[in-house]
Amino acid sequence: MQKITFILGFLAIISCTHKEKSDTKDFNFTTTFEKSNGNKTATYPEVITYYQHLADTYSSVNIEEIGMTDSGNPLHIITLNPDTTFDFNEIRKAKRIILINNGIHPGESDGIDATMLLYRDIAEGKIKPPANTVLVTIPVYNIGGALNRNSGTRTNQNGPEAYGFRGNARNYDLNRDFIKNDTKNARAFAEVFHAVQPDVFIDNHVSNGADYQYTLTHLFTQHNKLGNELGDYLHQEMHPQLESLLKKKNWDITPYVNVWGTTPDKGWTQFLDSPRYSTGYTTLWNTLGMMVETHMLKSYKKRVEGTYELMKSMIEITERDGSKIRSLRETTFNKQTKQKEYPVNWKVDTTQITKFNFKGYEGEFVPSKVTGAKRLKYDQNKPYQREVSYQNYFKAITSIKVPNAYVIPKGWWKVVDLLKLNQIEFEVLKKDSIIAVETYFIKDYKTRKAPYEGHYLHYQTSVNKKLESITFAKGDIIIPTNQKGFRYIIETLEPEAPDSFFNWNFFDTILQQKEGFSPYVWEDKAFEILEKDENLKIAFEEKKKDTAFANNWYAQLDWIHKHSNHYEKAHLRYPIYRILK
Repeated sequence: MQKITFILGFLAIISCTHKEKSDTKDFNFTTTFEKSNGNKTATYPEVITYYQHLADTYSSVNIEEIGMTDSGNPLHIITLNPDTTFDFNEIRKAKRIILINNGIHPGESDGIDATMLLYRDIAEGKIKPPANTVLVTIPVYNIGGALNRNSGTRTNQNGPEAYGFRGNARNYDLNRDFIKNDTKNARAFAEVFHAVQPDVFIDNHVSNGADYQYTLTHLFTQHNKLGNELGDYLHQEMHPQLESLLKKKNWDITPYVNVWGTTPDKGWTQFLDSPRYSTGYTTLWNTLGMMVETHMLKSYKKRVEGTYELMKSMIEITERDGSKIRSLRETTFNKQTKQKEYPVNWKVDTTQITKFNFKGYEGEFVPSKVTGAKRLKYDQNKPYQREVSYQNYFKAITSIKVPNAYVIPKGWWKVVDLLKLNQIEFEVLKKDSIIAVETYFIKDYKTRKAPYEGHYLHYQTSVNKKLESITFAKGDIIIPTNQKGFRYIIETLEPEAPDSFFNWNFFDTILQQKEGFSPYVWEDKAFEILEKDENLKIAFEEKKKDTAFANNWYAQLDWIHKHSNHYEKAHLRYPIYRILK
């Protein structure tokens, strides 16, 4: 058995390092997309074979495996660097890095084909190779979904002929898993992201929703949430530059049309990307993130070509502004750890509105031939251009005081494992220690009534606070906030943050009371406690002025129990603690 294991491991090493070159003789780099005149997308095996041959043919291209996915297949990254340096620590010293993610929803395959064309054209010299920018792509992120090929599940989409499925091998939507890491895919992505440490991140998608004239829409991470000069640069410079460059190439683009069930005429609100989404996650490390959302009803050929041109434009911007982008990122890293407060919840700022001319189609509600009810119908024979209001400014509604550090008892190993995966620095207590901390108690929360990505997600969480001196055990960990993972630490460990580990059910065991009382036993003890504690008795009588409480004998006994030393300390007590100074 040991011998077999060794042989399999050896074969895996050969596969991973690609020391055995594939046969590139007479390989045709014309893609499936091109051969089909823009009607077909490459299968997953075709994609990987294509890049293997590209890497074998051109020294500027490198293919490697990093991590495993739920499908049982490894995740690949393809790096394009004319200098033929593929050590990311070396690359970062002189160049900027763009990371392109494709096939997170494999039915939205535009980026898969567009990136194959882009890499080939740069490698072959059809496009001038970028001098100061290195490209890295995940050719197909959701491999399980890509292998689940069909022609029907993208009901609203105009081509290609066949494509992958949105759910991965375990039916997770991977664009909801970046912060909680339920899938091997998301864990592999974290490995890739922290190895590459990109300056710019692009995630290629296809939209659903309203109908309009544009093929291309962009969904940048929300600039107020990103904050600092980096957020200003994204909003005031990168965004306008992208629109201007594409306009010169005769490609119109608009902000992602976040409209459902009605027409865009009255405008819409920018999508707020929390850390469950790709761009919400990547910007926790101050990477400038954007999603490309091509329009579902445009031809597949046009969508792929538009995605190609958009990525070329983002390369041009990064070439021009690379030094500025890197400097702003470093400045932001330095500034954020000096913040005294950190906003964890946001809402639309209705006092600030962006107006622009939007190219849409007239839509109206007409009787349905199927249901008889009113249904929305767009008329593509009636295009229009009119001013709309775009609400793309947000303001903080909940902020927390930034602690110097958090303390996590070693028993919460799942959380510790994710901190390690995301390269969060921490110290391990070498002996039992009494530490002055701020403790949270869960005051209130709501929970989704239906399952959402394998969880019953909490929201609108609020807490009470208490200062305590607690004895922590040898092996418990202390996480300082003064580090590059600053945003990640706060967004995951502060329970009020929308994508906190608490809201994703990592700590649901504290919500269940483990010990209770038998009323016939507790009655006598409760009476004794009230007789001995005059202040508690007064508070109890005051509480009984509430009619509902006064008429509920069990609630009264429970109230006394919760105000006694018989009540367990773990119930509703958030098991991560804050060191304030």
